[in-house]
Amino acid sequence: MDMGKQFYIYIMTNFHNTVRYTGFTSNLSKRVSQHKEKLVKGFTSKYNVNKLVHFEVFENAYDAIAREKQIKGGSRSKKVKLVESLNPDWKDLSDTL
Repeated sequence: MDMGKQFYIYIMTNFHNTVRYTGFTSNLSKRVSQHKEKLVKGFTSKYNVNKLVHFEVFENAYDAIAREKQIKGGSRSKKVKLVESLNPDWKDLSDTL
């Protein structure tokens, strides 16, 4: 495994913040661009999920995947609280990448 590589879990939503998508990647800026440009067919393109509202950085894939599963297994209200704890205005964080 590449020691310098980073892994990310992220939460994206739509314009009205009514749909959530949690994902895992090793290249967050590329992955967010793929969602925004609707290059990923499926849930995110169908529901116009194109706003990055939360992400976390990990040093290894195992921890990131475990965290992704934890978030996906949580309730909708837990996801809302997680986003609002660091991004209370639900701003698109993709500009900060």
